Amino acid sequence: MDSSAGRAKYDVKKAEREIYSPGRSFTLVEVPPQRFLAVDGHGNPNTSPDYAAAVQALYSVAYALKFAAKRSLGRDSVVAPLEGLWRAENPQVFAEGNKDSWDWTMLISQPEWINPEMAGETAAEVRTKKGLEAAARIRWLELREGLSVQVLHIGSYDDEAPLLARLHHEFMPENHLDFNGDHHEIYLSDPRRTAPERLKTVLRQPVRRK
Repeated sequence: MDSSAGRAKYDVKKAEREIYSPGRSFTLVEVPPQRFLAVDGHGNPNTSPDYAAAVQALYSVAYALKFAAKRSLGRDSVVAPLEGLWRAENPQVFAEGNKDSWDWTMLISQPEWINPEMAGETAAEVRTKKGLEAAARIRWLELREGLSVQVLHIGSYDDEAPLLARLHHEFMPENHLDFNGDHHEIYLSDPRRTAPERLKTVLRQPVRRK
């Protein structure tokens, strides 16, 4: 008998609704600690083969972990949306849309019953069975962002710059806030199935009070 029968399937978007369902206005939230599969890289995600390989490996490991946990632990979950941490020496490049100089860490949130050992073993299996060399780069990340500003962007990823400029040059100065972590994006839509003008993306910036 399936031990997960009658138990609700975990979905981080529902469990942490406040941080995955922001409105169209800037809002301050307290982000709880989270656990992620993570993979690092550099460059423009629109043109980098390394980015595509990293994301493919990340999803492959996330799905393999989901099914392994269902078999061995009787716990099921919805694979979380892709997220990204983006960094540069000067945060202004995000408002300018200059993507070639970006460093990134792509993420998929993990439920509490997944641990680093399971993640490492599964990544090694995916690398061997599917020949995805990028799976070797996947690591475990525990992220503590705390106080953050976030907003929902609807539209093309390339059209985020004006909204980020407002965040950096209006909302943060007006509310005496300073940068306190990487620019964070959560991709709620599948770009393969969604028109660019309808893409939904959470834009988040960890902050501290001045």
